[in-house]
Amino acid sequence: MKILLVHNYYREPGGEDMVVAQEQRLLERNGHTVVTYTRSNVEATTTTLIDKVHLLKTIVSANDSRKDVDQLLRIEKPDVAHIHNTFMMVSPSIYGACAEAGIPTVQTVHNYRLLCPATYLFRDGRVCEECIDHGLMRGVLHGCYRNSRLSTAAVAVMLKIHRERDTWGSGVEAFIALTEFARIKLTACGFPSERVFVKPNFVEHDPGERTGLGDSVLFVGRLSPEKGVGALLDAWRLLKRPLPLKIIGDGPERNDLESQAIGGNLKNVEFLGRLSGERTREEMKRSRFLIVPSLWYEGFPMVIAEAFACGLPVVGSRLGAMQEVIDDGMDGLHFVTGSSEDLASKAAWAWEHPEKMAEMGRNARFKYEESYRPERNYSLLMEIYEKAASKASRRSPVWEASRQVSGACLAE
Repeated sequence: MKILLVHNYYREPGGEDMVVAQEQRLLERNGHTVVTYTRSNVEATTTTLIDKVHLLKTIVSANDSRKDVDQLLRIEKPDVAHIHNTFMMVSPSIYGACAEAGIPTVQTVHNYRLLCPATYLFRDGRVCEECIDHGLMRGVLHGCYRNSRLSTAAVAVMLKIHRERDTWGSGVEAFIALTEFARIKLTACGFPSERVFVKPNFVEHDPGERTGLGDSVLFVGRLSPEKGVGALLDAWRLLKRPLPLKIIGDGPERNDLESQAIGGNLKNVEFLGRLSGERTREEMKRSRFLIVPSLWYEGFPMVIAEAFACGLPVVGSRLGAMQEVIDDGMDGLHFVTGSSEDLASKAAWAWEHPEKMAEMGRNARFKYEESYRPERNYSLLMEIYEKAASKASRRSPVWEASRQVSGACLAE
């Protein structure tokens, strides 16, 4: 099989880019030919008003991307097009190219961009679904994307235009949701359930199971508001017994978080910065448990799958994908989202019961072996490609159902 893989890279590398690269290698290892079309938001320049107008046009419909993909389709004649991210430089214009060429198209929904201009369904420190319930203008009014009403309006215009054109309905045969939670969220907003399939991310290389009970607690992720690291540090201030905490990652909140740790006299908290994958896995194997204190729904946290592969249990927010992926009491623990008090309580219990956490770690390893290995993921992906091909001639508009189910979800 020949697959056209399409991805628009963000300015800063992230987990989504890693997932795309892993899937490409997975397909190639199984004998498929993968043709790629990629662009990057590093290309975007907005130094002048003319630049900003041009970028808006690109976000809505990038003619150069459309022409490039048209040419690739004619030359390569792929069996399926698998699209990951089109924002900003690729744009949704390429769906039309695939539809006109008769190429079945699969779209992985890594985040909530199709429902929320800011991507995360998150605002002011908590989950926000106003754009779903009341229309895209709510996001514009709040300036949710990049704290800018103008930037948010540009994304909202793109979403509105392509909903009205039924771009996704007429151009996508199969949507991949990373969790059942995401699938339910998408179908509640009008995506037809028969075209939304669940396929989680996977861990490409088995890191091997850890040995020992671990001598520290670990956080791994981007240091940004939606990740909840501030609440994690607040929880550490509440602990009666200081616990060693290592924080791996970087981001816009790093300086503020380090100041918060110093101000709270948290001498047992160590910021390690961004580490390589190998170094991160080494730290996982030396840890007692991982904490995922996210305040937003998350897509599918790769860090949880990687922790499970190492046999490391996870203490995570009782919210969205985390509530689904972590089985409370089996391979980790849930705590009330945003509650430093509950997180402190659960962290203290987990530290004081190392044998229980070791058992949860063994269960976590079993879940990895059952669900997050490449072989299982490849099987799911092939099933979705086959279903996309069979549905190519039997499309129904994506957004029409949404107008009946939740009129405010996708209408202005």
